[in-house]
This record gives sequence, C-alpha cells and structure tokens, in this order.
Amino acid sequence: MTGIRTAFRTMAALAATLLAVTVAAPVAGASPEPKAPGEFVSLRSVDPTIIQEMRYTTAHNFLGAPVDGYRQPVCILTRPAARALHEAQTRLLRQGYSLKVYDCYRPQRAVDHFVRWAKDLDDQTMKGEFYPRVDKTRLFEDGYIAEKSGHSRGSTVDLTLVKLPAAPTRPYVPGEALTPCYAPQSERFPDSSVDMGTSYDCFDTLSHTEDPRIQGIQRANRQLLKQTLAGRGFVNLAEEWWHFTFKPEPFPSTFFDFPVAKRSVAGH
Repeated sequence: MTGIRTAFRTMAALAATLLAVTVAAPVAGASPEPKAPGEFVSLRSVDPTIIQEMRYTTAHNFLGAPVDGYRQPVCILTRPAARALHEAQTRLLRQGYSLKVYDCYRPQRAVDHFVRWAKDLDDQTMKGEFYPRVDKTRLFEDGYIAEKSGHSRGSTVDLTLVKLPAAPTRPYVPGEALTPCYAPQSERFPDSSVDMGTSYDCFDTLSHTEDPRIQGIQRANRQLLKQTLAGRGFVNLAEEWWHFTFKPEPFPSTFFDFPVAKRSVAGH
C-alpha cells in the first residue's frame, strides 16, 4: 500500500507541475502592446474642430473590412504635424471650410494587411468603387500598394476639405451598390467633402493632384487644400491629392507598429 500511495503522490505532483507550466506559459510569453513615443499625440487634443472620418476602422475602404491595428477611430500624429494642421485649420475656418482627416498614423501591421490583401487576387469585393480601371495584379507595380508607408512614421495624413456647416456622413452599408470613385460627385458615396474630382483612395490617375483633366471647381478645391497645407510645412504626394507629409519629419526612418487607439497616446 505504501508503494501505491507513493506512486499516487508522485503522479499528483507531476500533474500539478504540468498544470502550472501550462497556465503560466502564455503569461510569461506575452509581450505588452507597444505604445507611442511621447512625441505622438491625438489630433483631437490639439484641435478638436478638425473633422475625423477614420475609414480604416470601418468596412468602407478598398479592402471592404476594418484594417489590422485600427482599434479606435482616432487620428494620431507627431506633435509638430498636429500643430501644423491646427494652424491650417485656423486659416480655413475663416474661409468657411474645415479639414477632414481620413487617415493619420498607420501601424506597420496595417500595411502588412494591405500587402496580404493585394496578393489575394480572388478578393475583388471593393473593385467597383476604389479601383474599377486597375487590374489587381498591377497594384504593386503601379505604386498603389507598398510594403512600407510614410504614414507609419507618424507625420503623414490623408485629408480633404468640407464646406461649413458640415453635413454628417451617412453610415456605409456593407454590400451596398458601388459607384466608381471618379464618377460625378452626385453619384459617388456622399461623405460631405467638397468636389475633388475623385473620392478618397481612388486608385486611378485622375487622383494625381495636377492631372490636367481635373479643371474648374475641382482643380480649385485641390489647390486650396494643397496651398494651405504647403504654407504650414506639408508636402503633397503628386499621385494622391489627399496625401500630405509634414517636413521635417521627427522620425524620418522609423516605421512604428503601436495600435491606433487612445491608450497608445494616453497622457501625452
């Protein structure tokens, strides 16, 4: 009997040890979620008047689904970029306009999500709106998708102009009929912005800021946005009328991966 009791005690001790290892292992191996350096801030803390329509937290984007790393619809930027936007907003408000941001800091995990999506040639869910004239096999070659993005450095922002008083944007309904991003403004998804000739994230050469086919009020709107931001240190990407980078960048060669969430900049 003594031998049996000893065997049972040994087995019980072994089971307890294995259970402890099983429970403790994930905790020991877990790493805390990265936070933003102190130089990053929520744009709302610098200028609460700038309208925010953070597309990548929703299904209304070229993927047709929320993007990895976008936990909350909050615009995060380096402090100098946020302050420069505030200065541009102050000037625009006097002219009866407001800025509206679509995307700000973008974590590397989101860029990785874009790359995986671009390689999945079977996923054409949002082609009818965002890239109707571009074959998905050319997204990398034509420069619409890349493995690194200036957004991940924290000083790049995608934005537009809204005429005041601003009308609210209606919710996007997944599965609703899609209209090409270069269609007349009255036919495109209504997002309250002024007419820029195309909608945001339109994979088309008509999105080039100086495309000669864009004339009249559309061209004037693009120039108002570009000139106002240029006066505050922002440089436009020639291929995208909505894309601007503040110079000099505080982090010109660092690509961050903390999530887009309020806690990432809490206390900054």
